Amino acid sequence: MHTPAIRAVFALLVFVSVTAAGAERPEPEDNIIVTATRSPIPVTEAIVPVHVITRQDIEQSMASDLAELLRFEAGLDIGRHGGPGQATSVFLRGTESNHTLVLIDGVRINPGTVGAAAIQNIAPEVIERVEIVKGARSALFGTDAIGGVINIITRRTDRAFVEGAVGGGSFETRSGSVAAGKRSEDADAGIALNWQDTEGFPSSTASDLDRGFRNFSTNVYAGKRLGASYFSMRHWRAAGTTEYFDFFLAPLDQDFRNESTAAEVHTDFNENVDSKLVLSHIVDEIEQNQSGEFVKSTRNAVDWQLSLERRNHRLTGGIYLVEENAEAFAFGAGFDEDTTVKAVFLEDQWNVDRHGVFLAVRLTDHDSFSNHTSWNAEYSFAINEHWTLNAGLGHAFRAPDATDRFGFGGKSDLDPEIADEAQLGLRFQPSARHSLELGLYRNDIDDLIEFDLASFELSNIAKAQIRGAQLAWQYDGSNWSARTTLVKQSADNGADGSRLFRRAEESLTVNVTRNIGDHRVGLSVLASGDRVDVGDAPLGGYVLADLTAQFALGDDWRLNARLENLLDTQYETAAGYRMQERSAFVDLRYDWR
Repeated sequence: MHTPAIRAVFALLVFVSVTAAGAERPEPEDNIIVTATRSPIPVTEAIVPVHVITRQDIEQSMASDLAELLRFEAGLDIGRHGGPGQATSVFLRGTESNHTLVLIDGVRINPGTVGAAAIQNIAPEVIERVEIVKGARSALFGTDAIGGVINIITRRTDRAFVEGAVGGGSFETRSGSVAAGKRSEDADAGIALNWQDTEGFPSSTASDLDRGFRNFSTNVYAGKRLGASYFSMRHWRAAGTTEYFDFFLAPLDQDFRNESTAAEVHTDFNENVDSKLVLSHIVDEIEQNQSGEFVKSTRNAVDWQLSLERRNHRLTGGIYLVEENAEAFAFGAGFDEDTTVKAVFLEDQWNVDRHGVFLAVRLTDHDSFSNHTSWNAEYSFAINEHWTLNAGLGHAFRAPDATDRFGFGGKSDLDPEIADEAQLGLRFQPSARHSLELGLYRNDIDDLIEFDLASFELSNIAKAQIRGAQLAWQYDGSNWSARTTLVKQSADNGADGSRLFRRAEESLTVNVTRNIGDHRVGLSVLASGDRVDVGDAPLGGYVLADLTAQFALGDDWRLNARLENLLDTQYETAAGYRMQERSAFVDLRYDWR
């Protein structure tokens, strides 16, 4: 890593702290989150670490996709095969890329074919906020939630609004968006549309041919209150074309389609009892345009929960039913398989005096391995009004996906990958504006699915050992805000002690914003340690910095600008794939409310 750059960042943080502390400003309101416990709670009451990326953060970042939003979160490593639209993986707390559950409005979008969600296709323009929960959550959401959960909350409104934006920049990038919504006392509705088109840049270090990306995203919703119930419908869709290289550097392109549709009924029977029923349908599809190869995953799900508040307890129980189909055809072979999953879950949130307890258990019945029980047990103790001690244990799993079971080298009787996690945290909050958190975590993952050269098929033969520590400081004021996180971790093969691919052992992120009247400037920095990739290919450490600015042009217009890769760092997050050089982007935005 570049030590002078890191020293400059820390100097800036010291300046921000001193400057901010000298001014009086109103205390910020506590964010309300839903992902940590499946019910609304203040983020400060979450026992496990939770970070919220707000709509203001999203607009300030000018990120082109979800991966760009996530990369400045320490302990969350991004592996990307080049520029916009290229295959992207996320490694949360050292776990595998298919060990992070991605939700849209609480609906699972990880496909049944390959496990990892296509975060590179999710446009920030349709997102209201992102909740990142670090730690095992299979007891709440089932398979894949070993490293944590990323829940994307799509845009809603509390009043009438109209937005529009046009933008462009390096690599012949063009974008446009429009959004509108309205809310009355008992109904709301809205729509958000986003279009992106870029010629891109050569994604492979072995080629000079640009690889482009086109994406059109839609998010629509409508809701109506009838008596004690609120009925709502929502639909998110991303569709477009990605240009890429195959293994032999042949230029190819493929069409993609990602969809999530849900109908929800939320009923308040009385002040102590409420119910939520969600019926959902997802589609994840890729079609290769130079051949007949494709992968497609569809899922129909029923997710129902009933909550009861009694004295100091909030009890929640429910059922989860899934019918999933996975199809694929590649290299002259394929599969078309159905999977059924049934689950029941129960949890209890208990708070009394200075103590907080969260207990959850889930029993899952899966087609390929019968039953599996996952659970969480967490405890918090408020030492005094400023200090809080948190501790948690979790048992999570990942069910083998259709490719594991029926693809090349697949085996239908694979066992689930299982993880046992422990974490300990200490939070210091001297005021509503400042917080300092220290967290320690370990995760032992067994029965990892890996290709066995002896049998020439996939088997549950691997294991991983993850140990880590995270230190985070945050300040929120009316004019200044700053957040920095330092992570030190080891993510190793449990059999031979070798490092797991694409995961840094140390990372530092710094995010600073400054309001200057009606204008706003921001600096985001990521310092990542070295990593290794497939074949023990070395990936060097790097420092990445983005500079952003928002200029108010009257009451309703803003000019936004972003300077990407300010230091013009040459780096790779996947061996053989180049990342974005120094580049610039602007957009002009209209916002009426």
